[in-house]
Amino acid sequence: MPDTQAYEHPLNERMRSFLRLEHLFHQTDFELAAGHRWSSRTALNSIIEVSALVSRAELKNELMKELDRHLQTLESLSRHPGVDAARLGNVRDEVCGLLDSLKAREGILGFNLRGNELLNAVRQRSAIPAGTCDFDLPSLNFWLSQSAVKRESDLRRWLSSFSLLRECVSLCLSLVRQSATSTLEKAISGFFQMTLDGNSPCQLIRVTVPDQSPYFPEISGGRHRTTVRFMEQPRADLRAQQSGADIEFELHRCTL
Repeated sequence: MPDTQAYEHPLNERMRSFLRLEHLFHQTDFELAAGHRWSSRTALNSIIEVSALVSRAELKNELMKELDRHLQTLESLSRHPGVDAARLGNVRDEVCGLLDSLKAREGILGFNLRGNELLNAVRQRSAIPAGTCDFDLPSLNFWLSQSAVKRESDLRRWLSSFSLLRECVSLCLSLVRQSATSTLEKAISGFFQMTLDGNSPCQLIRVTVPDQSPYFPEISGGRHRTTVRFMEQPRADLRAQQSGADIEFELHRCTL
């Protein structure tokens, strides 16, 4: 939506993982485009964080379960009158294609990067404050001294190990977001609470406010209840406090 800022809150662990991965992929894209050695550092760290997230064996299973769930939902929708059959068929084919690719992929996604010496060295030193300083990791310093073209080529090659993962996450989040039903709500004295329908599990809550709003929402909750508190923070170095104003906002429930 133009001139608005969206705040999202996942209501299950699967959505949390997907949103974190999406964040890291977007960050890597931005840093790759910059081309500076400092940007290459950030992109490298993002790839390491992606690798850490997907190292959990259950993530691949979670992706397959989510795609399979969407496939069942699409099959159910295809029996409804008035549905755009061609569009629905295209989405269903895309889901089936990614699901088949995931099933055919053996092992953990990105497993081939486990033996990458540079990534492993940076990963081990990253837990130490400034542990990847030039004198601590001369191998990293040497790689960063290569041309921007060479660094970008390496980063894109390593990132390509997660291409299938990225496609799956992107499609799942897109389908969930497109399923949103929106309502205009009011937070009385900055506070709003609602009970969620247990028969139609909500995966993601989105709150949209005007771009220049003096408030921001803190969203919390789980499967049965969600709370939104609108906070005021006129200065970033001060503690945010709940607003005392009555605030209208758009609430989006993503239930697909």
